[in-house]
Amino acid sequence: MSHATFSIFDFQPGRTVLERFRIVKPLRQSGLSAAFEAVDERDGAQARCSLVVFSGALFGGAKEVEQFRATWKPWTKVRSPHVPAVREIVALPQHGTLLVAECADGVPLKEWLRTHGPLSPSDARALGLQLVLALEAIHEQELVHGDIKPQNILVAERDGALVVVLVDGGVTTGMWSAKHLGEHTALIGTPYYAPIEQFSGESPDKQSDIYNVATVLFECATGVLPWPGKSMLELFQAKLERREPSMKRRAPKSDVPPELEAAIVKGLLADRRERYMNAAEFRGALADAGA
Repeated sequence: MSHATFSIFDFQPGRTVLERFRIVKPLRQSGLSAAFEAVDERDGAQARCSLVVFSGALFGGAKEVEQFRATWKPWTKVRSPHVPAVREIVALPQHGTLLVAECADGVPLKEWLRTHGPLSPSDARALGLQLVLALEAIHEQELVHGDIKPQNILVAERDGALVVVLVDGGVTTGMWSAKHLGEHTALIGTPYYAPIEQFSGESPDKQSDIYNVATVLFECATGVLPWPGKSMLELFQAKLERREPSMKRRAPKSDVPPELEAAIVKGLLADRRERYMNAAEFRGALADAGA
């Protein structure tokens, strides 16, 4: 790869980036970034890692890029078995940015559900407990994931149990901060998993992370999302409903214990003041649902 220019085509399997990272395979891609599995060959270490690449074209100049890179520094302090550790932030040519992180194993939860169908209540609860532990570690550093959805959750099976890892945290919030979008802008995130207040342009926060997770757990337990609707308007109107979502209404064949359903749907209430105030509160409700 040239030190003067770079493109996503430089990250082809078998090539070496920055005379250090040997690309193994692509992992995932979104409108904001692309991730690759690589081997860090610095000092002969041969350490497996994940590279998340952000093009400089996403930003309005060097100042925005530097501010975006600065948003990643607190992520190097997040410690959780359910969040890949960020090791390093590397500057690329043409204002590009390379995020070096642990390489998490597993397949996207979206793919897992498509193959296996809804999770059992016990597996859904176990998955939820891991996700809220991830949130606690992120929120402890005053950070927000910003866009939790099945595509950003990796699932692996170990010793007969599901293990999950939450990836791509901080991308949405980092862009929000670097571009100085303030407290309100157009919806950034994924409408199906976003709380109603984000439809009016509020920035992602800790409580929206909790709402994202509750939506994912509802989907894991029932095979459907909590609200009907395919367009933004239909979703918005459905999420305004004061009545809490019902698993039986959305999935009549589902058989989720009432205690677990109550623990999940409290995170989905239209009025944010009636939802969980923090991830620890959500974790406690999920733990009690299995008592």
